[in-house]
Amino acid sequence: MTLRLSLEDHAQLKELADGMALSTYIRAQALGEALPRHKARSSASVVDKQALAQILGLLGQSRIANNLNQLAYHANIGSLPMDEATCAQLSETYEHVLFLRQTLIKALGLRG
Repeated sequence: MTLRLSLEDHAQLKELADGMALSTYIRAQALGEALPRHKARSSASVVDKQALAQILGLLGQSRIANNLNQLAYHANIGSLPMDEATCAQLSETYEHVLFLRQTLIKALGLRG
């Protein structure tokens, strides 16, 4: 089926569809169906998505989670010396992990 629209009508339908495929939106409206839930599409390019996948893969291979678990264990049993240097290193590490999280959330187009 083909549907011809003026530029104004097309723009209005795109706005009403709110990121949904126009064919899906028009079909749901014409048949009186409930609109399907949709996820917002990422604005990341293919290259960005490949880089993001590579970063996530490297993070998965890292031992960050295991190392944090070991630090928490030793802190809980009192065998982790909490001197000034250790506190500074933990604080710096926390800032790095927070930066990674914020960067990945932004790259994925999510809200943090």
